[in-house]
Amino acid sequence: MQTWYECKVKYLKIDQGGYERKINDNYLLDAVSFTDAEARIFQKMQEITSAEFQVMNIKKSNLTEIIPSENGEWWYKAKISIITIDEEAGKEKKVNQYILVMADNIEHALKRLEEGLSYMLVPYVCTSIQLSTIADVFPYDDVELQDKVVSVSQAPEAAPDNEPNEPLFDTTDDQFDDYADDDDDEETLEQPEE
Repeated sequence: MQTWYECKVKYLKIDQGGYERKINDNYLLDAVSFTDAEARIFQKMQEITSAEFQVMNIKKSNLTEIIPSENGEWWYKAKISIITIDEEAGKEKKVNQYILVMADNIEHALKRLEEGLSYMLVPYVCTSIQLSTIADVFPYDDVELQDKVVSVSQAPEAAPDNEPNEPLFDTTDDQFDDYADDDDDEETLEQPEE
């Protein structure tokens, strides 16, 4: 399951009139931890802008799924409710999930949401849909995933059994000479005579 992080970034952007403006944008990215999210947003922002930028906030998002579109202009956040039955209590239970949908308007977003969730077998109800503050979404692509996954062939190999083991510590120091004379204190067991 993907974990999404929302990153708020402040940077200078040149508007259509040619003036520099300070912009606060929210970006959503897939990451394995807060540290990974911070590293990824720095990398992505260096690709987006050559100006200085500052990462103001990173928080874990409550989004469970992203439905992208090639021709959408805005990101819409939809809240759906799924009714499940709690078998132990014998009652209905409502579970809310949040989904990000790219579309041109709310009607298009609702249509894309229904198409994107057509695989679901349980009934759901879309309880709200609104324009999101997310400027762009950066999921892991195949190349980035290959860099994160360490294959077994790259793991270090164990030493063959026929090679001698190296000692864990050096026993040639003089500190061990004091213990060499303690062998005289050992008791010897004598066999009983028959």
